[in-house]
Amino acid sequence: MQLSASPYEERLTAPRSWWAVCFLAGVALALVFLPFGTLPLLGGLVGGTAVSAVVASSYGSVRIRVVGDSLIAGEARIPVTALGDAEILDQEEARAWRTHKADTRAFMLLRSYIPTALRVQVTDPADPTPYLYLSTREPERLRAALETARASA
Repeated sequence: MQLSASPYEERLTAPRSWWAVCFLAGVALALVFLPFGTLPLLGGLVGGTAVSAVVASSYGSVRIRVVGDSLIAGEARIPVTALGDAEILDQEEARAWRTHKADTRAFMLLRSYIPTALRVQVTDPADPTPYLYLSTREPERLRAALETARASA
């Protein structure tokens, strides 16, 4: 398989408010080390902020890409020939498919801080996964990229 230029790529980054929470975690750790002096206080501030920032960054580093004839969503790589119709989910529908409409066999690349999503049917009869739920800020672009990749495959 030869990879072409990516018609679609999105990184699902953590929201800005999480970075403030990372700093507050550093402040909390600094307060724990306050009785031990200034140097441990500064170490707690820097260390707590850095560790919580690494955790937030790793959670927010997931990517969705359409490359060549494959959809790459996080760790999953699915050929576009195994995918069916894609449905754009607005905020209400996305919430419904995350909760009471969800199928436990579905692949869900879920980020609750992203209000919109794309639900893509899996048409491969050998795959027990009924659909993919992909949190995305640009569901129209992702659907168009999948349709383009499917047409060229």
